Parts: sequence; C-alpha cells; structure tokens
Amino acid sequence: MFAEEHLSSEYGEINPQGLVPVLVDGEHTLSQTLAIMEYLEEVYPEPPLLPDDPVERARVRALALALVPDCEMHPINNRRIREYLVNDLELGHETMIEWIGHWNARGFAILEALLSESPHTGVFCHGDRPTVADVFLVPQLDAARRFETDLSPYPTVLRIEEACLALPEFQAASPGNQPDAPQG
Repeated sequence: MFAEEHLSSEYGEINPQGLVPVLVDGEHTLSQTLAIMEYLEEVYPEPPLLPDDPVERARVRALALALVPDCEMHPINNRRIREYLVNDLELGHETMIEWIGHWNARGFAILEALLSESPHTGVFCHGDRPTVADVFLVPQLDAARRFETDLSPYPTVLRIEEACLALPEFQAASPGNQPDAPQG
C-alpha cells in the first residue's frame, strides 16, 4: 500500500489540509493539483503543458478538470471517500468497488465522447504533444484499474494513454516506478 505519510503531523505542518499532492519549490509550498500544474506551466514553461491559443487552453483545462483530483472523477476513489463508504456506511469492499466503477464508467464515457468527437484530439488529449489533460489522464486510468473498472469501452482514452506511456517522462512518473507503490 501507499506509505500515507500525508497523515502524519509533520506533513500537516507542510499542508494543513493533509492532502496530496504538495509541491515545495524553494521557499514556496503549493497545494491542490491544478494550482501546482498552473504554477509549473508559468514558472517552468518548457515543455508547455497548455496550448498557446486561449480557446485550445480552455479545452485542455476542461479535459483536465474532468480528471483532476478534487473535481470530477478522482474524488470518487480517494482514500477518504473509500474509508467513509466501508467504515462509516459499512457498505463492504465489493459494494465500494461497484460504486467506484459506476462513477468511473460515467466519467470515462464522457471523456471518451469529448476526445473521440473532437477534431482537436490528436495523438494526445489535445494535439500531438502532451498537455496537462494527459498528465491527469494517466494516473486516473491507473486508479480505475486498481478498482477493477472495465476500460474497454474507451478506445480513444486507451490510445492516448498508450501514447503517453511511450514517453520516458510518463514512464518515470508511473506509479509502478514510485516507492511504496501498490503491488498487483
């Protein structure tokens, strides 16, 4: 299982919300995934994670928000929600998996439609270079697999994931390459 250092009092001093991720960059401590991604885009603009065109940037942000932690899909499978379902509501592990699968399926169906029907979708979620939407897509798919979501109805989503995972940057960030990553 994951190490869960974010539950420690030491981590609480860094981020009082007790949530991940947190980015410490020099003297600056930032929280919330999208805020961190926007910061990285502005401070470290190469390679760019957002297109130059404002309409295209808005599309990438909308795709990212469908995936990003604390917005649409990710909150359904985060630890706090899972523990509430199993421990407080006593739904049981199988019911929790079914519940997560239901919401994952709805989210991926919407994402598949957005991606497959748009002329702006290329090799990646938007065009032929990764954007912030791709950065959020890959871990969401990893989480969906951990919770036994059937991803076969989403060929465009899976094709984009394959393109992302062919890149060394995505390979290096893969959960299987991280310390304390869940096994199997």
